[in-house]
Amino acid sequence: MPKNDNLKNKISNLINAQEGDFAFSFYDLNTKTTFGIHDKNEFHAASTMKTPVMIEVFKQIKEGNLKLEDSILIKNEFRSIVDKSPYKMDIGSDSDDVIYKKIGIKMSVYDLVYQMITVSSNLATNILIDIVDPKKVTQSMRDLGAMDIQVRRGVEDTKAFDLGLNNTTTAHDLMLIFKALANKEIGDLDYDKMIGILADQKFNEIIPAKLPKNLKIAHKTGSITGVQHDSGIVFLPDGRSYVLIVLSKNLKDVEKGVDILSEISKMIYTEFYTKN
Repeated sequence: MPKNDNLKNKISNLINAQEGDFAFSFYDLNTKTTFGIHDKNEFHAASTMKTPVMIEVFKQIKEGNLKLEDSILIKNEFRSIVDKSPYKMDIGSDSDDVIYKKIGIKMSVYDLVYQMITVSSNLATNILIDIVDPKKVTQSMRDLGAMDIQVRRGVEDTKAFDLGLNNTTTAHDLMLIFKALANKEIGDLDYDKMIGILADQKFNEIIPAKLPKNLKIAHKTGSITGVQHDSGIVFLPDGRSYVLIVLSKNLKDVEKGVDILSEISKMIYTEFYTKN
């Protein structure tokens, strides 16, 4: 497809001129056009793994194991997957300080999911992962055809990190996951609620940054040192929609890396959705 090849060449030239490693995966939900660059390469998942956790929560709700209105005690003590030793979350390295004020009291499953996705709360994530089991999260992703993504643990498990036991992903697998969300391919789940939560994302520096403001974008970002990601679904007012995943690692200049990723988003939108 010459149009795709031309765009891929432009994006390749853009990312090859930068320090760091980049990947992207694109899927048009109407035409089924799909392509990517380095989309099978492994990246630390950072907070993009929170979307699979949300999906597993909604699956277990459908199975009758949970309810969105269930009250969950907020705690800040977790067990390392290495040796079951206890560790606590550091409020200073979390993007959500509100939930720490609720330690010792209860929050609903829905509120925990909302905080996990929209402000990327690590504390909410760990509480939910303890409830749904990371092995079940990974298996649910396998059932969707995402064969490389690994959700092994919660956040800030330093012993696991030191041993390289990290949550990992590829752009291709995240594309499959968001495609399944958009096409309602995961069973009889509350897709509107999940998409609505993703659309309330508070961090909008990447996929939405250079796009028109009238687009609905349901997405989840992720970042750790040298890593910046975004993953989601873009809904156009005319009914068209597409999945876009942009990943990066080994960034020396994080601000420049974010700009490159947002530029890829703009290039995809401009090429496919402003010239038809």
